[in-house]
Amino acid sequence: TKHVIKNIQWTTAKNFTVERGRQQIEELISTWDIHESWLHHSEFLDDEELKDSKRYYYRVCWGLPTRRKPVPRATASVYFVIVISKFQPDTVPVQVFYRLESSRLIRRPEQCQFREKWLQDIIENKIVCIERL
Repeated sequence: TKHVIKNIQWTTAKNFTVERGRQQIEELISTWDIHESWLHHSEFLDDEELKDSKRYYYRVCWGLPTRRKPVPRATASVYFVIVISKFQPDTVPVQVFYRLESSRLIRRPEQCQFREKWLQDIIENKIVCIERL
């Protein structure tokens, strides 16, 4: 069966604000097929002015708290970049990219469906490292 990649309608450059970017990242996350036991927190980190674009950086930190361990032993972060081109009309939607904290691979929401397993792998690897120390 073919997977349908879920995406959202991203705001235009003209209507973009830092808070709108964070809200849209939350909206995107709500389309991901992730179990409800995962909790997350999203935050704006920084912006950067480049010759051809302006970039806005965000982090979404994920954890699996339980009744016995309300503070997770480890968390997994997903880093987002929202790019506004200086060469395209401001009516064009912003571009969005994300990467996992353990990876250099940059993904686009419209090209790749997010997988819960990626978060599990990051946390499992961190716990293995913690236990070795």
